[in-house]
Amino acid sequence: MKLQLALDELPLDEALALTEKLRQYVDIIEIGTPFVIAEGMNAVRIFRQHFPEKEILSDEKIMDGGYFESKLAFDAGANYVTALGVTDILTVKACLRASEEAGRDLVIDMICVDDLPTRIRELEAAGVKHLAVHTGADQQAAGRQPIEDLKVMKQHVSHSRISVAGGINSNTIGQYVALNPDVIIVGSAITRAKDPIEEARLIKTAMQGL
Repeated sequence: MKLQLALDELPLDEALALTEKLRQYVDIIEIGTPFVIAEGMNAVRIFRQHFPEKEILSDEKIMDGGYFESKLAFDAGANYVTALGVTDILTVKACLRASEEAGRDLVIDMICVDDLPTRIRELEAAGVKHLAVHTGADQQAAGRQPIEDLKVMKQHVSHSRISVAGGINSNTIGQYVALNPDVIIVGSAITRAKDPIEEARLIKTAMQGL
């Protein structure tokens, strides 16, 4: 089980400094969508240079132009790129082609997918091997949590790795660990914490069952 740190709102220099402090706890560094919008692939390249031992995810949430936009991330040094599960299956296949050529991975973000079981089957049939449960910030503000969608995902995947994101913190981590996803994604619970290092330590400790 890997811990993915979602970097969304911090300026580049602050994000680098914080990630350095959290280095021992983080497995995957996510260049979040706002970060991608602000800094583009420059952020991916810089984090690849500064953290060569870490995996990097470029959270592009691709909806169109699958091959070209995926290739941008992989050429910049990303291990993963994200596309949206609600997009056309042709876009998914284009992203997969780019990921296979690069020897990297595509993660499908299932945010706003209404019929998870059906879409999971369609995506896995197309060759997808990594799916992400994602309750967005606006949905969280309305009281929704990703735990129920994670349960559905666990029931219906046949071979895909599963990531989960959506307001997870050191107080709620246990219920997610119990469902054994492959990747747990945490953003603001760490980046906005009074003590980010302690929050990351508590989450990582729970993930390791210590």
